[in-house]
Amino acid sequence: MTPILQVEKLSKQFGGLMAVNQATFSVQPGEILGTIGPNGAGKTTLLNLISNMYAPHSGKVLYKGENILGYPPYKIAKMGLVRTFQSTVSYGEASMWENMMRAQLGYHFLGLWPEFLITRAVRERKKIQTEKAETLLRFLGLEKLRDHPAKALPYGYQKLLGLAIALAGDPQLLMLDEPAAGLNHDERVHLMRAIQKIQENGVTVILVEHDMKVVMGLCHRILVLNYGEMIALGTPPEIQRNEEVIKAYLGEDTEIA
Repeated sequence: MTPILQVEKLSKQFGGLMAVNQATFSVQPGEILGTIGPNGAGKTTLLNLISNMYAPHSGKVLYKGENILGYPPYKIAKMGLVRTFQSTVSYGEASMWENMMRAQLGYHFLGLWPEFLITRAVRERKKIQTEKAETLLRFLGLEKLRDHPAKALPYGYQKLLGLAIALAGDPQLLMLDEPAAGLNHDERVHLMRAIQKIQENGVTVILVEHDMKVVMGLCHRILVLNYGEMIALGTPPEIQRNEEVIKAYLGEDTEIA
């Protein structure tokens, strides 16, 4: 099977700090790949390099066989490689529904004059956007909160809204940066079910996360970073037994069951 993503010898340095050093791995279609490591290990930097938020000093990023380095992030997103951020990104004063409609404009904007004149093409696009917004909110169990202002939502629902906004771009590869951070147990379980449903619907996922119950419960393979270096890549049982990973990150007494 041809990988949906190939990362080859990818490196990024900030001054004297090597944030990511010669990262090399691939992601298969339909896989959930976890990325773990201590704070400052280079996990978010790796996502920033893949999505071209940062320019690397060396290496390649091949998405569906195409080298996407140098492409602007919006073009990469339109190609189906979409990412979320650690903080929730939404219009706080707008309702959940309005956020979902706005999220789709960047992918389907038809030009200033057609939008101003509300042409037939614009009306047809809005119909499609409405159907998609309804589908995604229902898919994530958010339809009953559609009219609530985003900033008034409980934190867990704000996280799910961010996930819905990312899905509005029809991703084929979705990169999630610490989606479970700050969630309580019930919110975390809801999130895990949502990510599992996303994967079951054909979306490949790269998950950066500190919550080991989430990582071990969802991921097919796990990549481990430490001080910018890849120190392991394997299945959850392999990572749990890896002595270097235990020493650098998990610890002998880490509870992950």
